[in-house]
Amino acid sequence: MLALARRSQASAAQPRALAFDHTHTGERLSITYALGDHYFPGALQALNRFLRDFRTGATHAIDPRLLDQLHLLRQVTRSTAPFQVISAYRSPATNQMLRNRSRGIASQSLHLQGQAIDIRLADVALGELRDAALSLRAGGVGYYRGPDFVHLDTGRVRRW
Repeated sequence: MLALARRSQASAAQPRALAFDHTHTGERLSITYALGDHYFPGALQALNRFLRDFRTGATHAIDPRLLDQLHLLRQVTRSTAPFQVISAYRSPATNQMLRNRSRGIASQSLHLQGQAIDIRLADVALGELRDAALSLRAGGVGYYRGPDFVHLDTGRVRRW
C-alpha cells in the first residue's frame, strides 16, 4: 500500500481518468473520476453502474482505491487501450452460482464488496499486466492465463 500511496502523491494534482470496454455488455465508458483527494460523485455513480453485476443488474459502490490501482496500472504499463472488463461487482446470487459451477470462486470474494475487478488490456501481454499489477503492491493479484485475465483487488497484498 505504501508504493500505491507514493505513486498517488506524485500524480495527485493531475486529473485521474479511466476508459473501459465491458466484454459482456458491449458498453464503453471513458471518464475522469478524481482530482487530487477529491472523487467526483457523479463519476463514481457512473462507474458503479458500469461495473455492475452484468448478470443481475445489481450495483454496488466500487472502492475508489481499486480505481486508483487501475489508473496507476495504465501509467506503469503505458497502455493506451481501454481496460477490458470481464467482471467487477458480483451480487451474492451471482457469486454463489459461480461457486456452484467452479472450484476457484471464493465464498467471501472481494467482488462482493466492490473491491475486485477482472481485466485485460489489448496492448499489454497478460504476463506483463500481471507483473505490473504486482509491482504496485496495492492488493491481491490473480493470474488466469486460460481465461485470459488478471484479477486485481484492494485486499491484502498476495498473488495466485
